[in-house]
Amino acid sequence: MHLWVVDAAVAAVAVAAYLAMAADGGEPGFTGPPWLAVLVALGVGGPLAVRRRWPLAVLAVVVGSSVAATLLDVTREPFVAAALAGYAVALLEPVRRAEVALAAAVVVSAGAVVLGEGVVTPSGTVGEAVGTAAVTALVLGAAWAGGHAVRAGRVRSAERAQRSAEATLVAERLRIARELHDIVSHSLSVIVVKAAVADHVAEVRPAEVRAAVREIERTGREALTEMRRALGVLRDADAAEGPAPGLGELPVLVRRAVDAGVRVSCEVQPGPTLPAGVALTVHRIVQEALTNVLRHAGPGTGCEVAVRQLTGEVSVEVSDDGAGQVPDRRVSGGGYGLAGMRERVMMYGGTFSAGPRPGGGFRVSAVLPVDGTGEGA
Repeated sequence: MHLWVVDAAVAAVAVAAYLAMAADGGEPGFTGPPWLAVLVALGVGGPLAVRRRWPLAVLAVVVGSSVAATLLDVTREPFVAAALAGYAVALLEPVRRAEVALAAAVVVSAGAVVLGEGVVTPSGTVGEAVGTAAVTALVLGAAWAGGHAVRAGRVRSAERAQRSAEATLVAERLRIARELHDIVSHSLSVIVVKAAVADHVAEVRPAEVRAAVREIERTGREALTEMRRALGVLRDADAAEGPAPGLGELPVLVRRAVDAGVRVSCEVQPGPTLPAGVALTVHRIVQEALTNVLRHAGPGTGCEVAVRQLTGEVSVEVSDDGAGQVPDRRVSGGGYGLAGMRERVMMYGGTFSAGPRPGGGFRVSAVLPVDGTGEGA
C-alpha cells in the first residue's frame, strides 16, 4: 500500500478518535460547542495525511491543535498525533532543523499538559501533571529518534550504494585498460618486428619486404576489428561485432607470432567447454605472453604454449628459451602486461607466476578454476 494511503488512513483514525473523546462527556470533559470539537479534531488528525509533504508545517498545526485539545479538555493523551508528525520531521528534514523542531514541540506540548492538568482544569496534583508531561516528552522524543534512525539507515545505504558504484566504475576502467592493452600491445609488437625485418632486408630481398608489409596490413586490420569490438561492448553490450575471443582464436595468436619469426609449438587440451570469461582470460594470457616473447626475446626464439584442463581447473603455460635476437631481454616481473595478467587471474581466484627459467628464457604460468567462482587472492 502506498505511504500516502497509509497516512490518509492514520489521519482519518486520529480525527475519529478525537471526535469520540470530545463526545465522551467524562470528568473533566469537553463542554464547548460541537463545531469547536470538530475543528480541534480536524486540526489534530487531518494534517497527518500530508505529513511527508510538509513535515514542519504539519508538526506545527498538529502540536497547536493538540495543545488546544488539552486546554479544552477534549483529551489528555500523550500527544500521539504530534509524535507521528515529529517522526516525519526527523525523517525528512535536515538534522539541525529537525532538532530545533523537536525541542520546540516538547517544550510547548509538555507546558500545555502541565498548564491544563495542573492549573486550568486540575484533575490531580501538580506532580501528576508533571509526570504526564514527562510521558508526553518521552513519546515525542522516541518518535523523533525513530525517524532519525531510519534516516541514518537510508543515508548509510545510499553511501554503500555510492561506494559500490565507484568500485564498479574503477573495476570497469581496469577491465577496459586491460582489454585495450592486450589488443594494442600484441598487434603493435608484431607490426614493429615485421617493420624492422622489412627495413633490414629492403634492398636485398624485396619479395620479403612485400610479405612483411602484407603481414603488417593484416595485423593492423585484425587489431582494428578487435578494437571496434571492444569499443562496441563499451557503448552497448548488444553492439559487439562478435563473441569475445577464446580458445578458438589461439591459432591466430600463434600464427602472428610465427609470422614474426618466433618458433611456436602449441598444445591445447580444453576438455569440456570453458565458461566465456575463463576462456577470454586464457586467450588474453597467451596473447600477452606471446607479445612479451616478441618484445623481449625477438625473432628466432623457441616458445611453447600449453593449455590443459584438469579436474575443476585449467592451466596455462607459455615458456620460451630466450634464444632470440633481442639482447636486452627483460627478466623482471614488472610491466603493465604481467600486472594485467595477474589481475585477470586473481579476479577468478586463480594462481599466477612469471619469471626467468633456470636454463634461460622466461615462463608464464596460470591456473584458473573452471567455474570462475574462486575467491580472489
